[in-house]
Amino acid sequence: MNTNEDLITKFYTAFQQKDYATMQACYADNATFSDSIFIGLNATQVKAMWEMLCKSSAADFKLEFKNIKSDDDTATAQWTAWYTFSATSRKVVNRIKASFVIEDGKIVQHADHFSFYTWARQAFGLTAVLLG
Repeated sequence: MNTNEDLITKFYTAFQQKDYATMQACYADNATFSDSIFIGLNATQVKAMWEMLCKSSAADFKLEFKNIKSDDDTATAQWTAWYTFSATSRKVVNRIKASFVIEDGKIVQHADHFSFYTWARQAFGLTAVLLG
């Protein structure tokens, strides 16, 4: 495992433990983050997002990660989260592909890719998604 793979392993291991401080430390001061829900976050915002998600995650939250691959300045990973969505008490399984740009041992760009439709259908139910 190379240094970038070590960084991503550290990040997701911390996420499994809801250790947002370690997750935050993996990001550079100029980092950005985007996914289907949180779009165009800066470093301060992404660090706050992980803190909020870790502190508010369901008691049944479970995360697994795999297929970490990297080269000199990028990395990719796959991760899956299982939890109960608090607003509706519905079970969610979210499968995500993550991509990273890494500089000087820190994440400078992080993008998570998943089906928003699949997530919303699980979190809110098919009827809510169709009715908008």
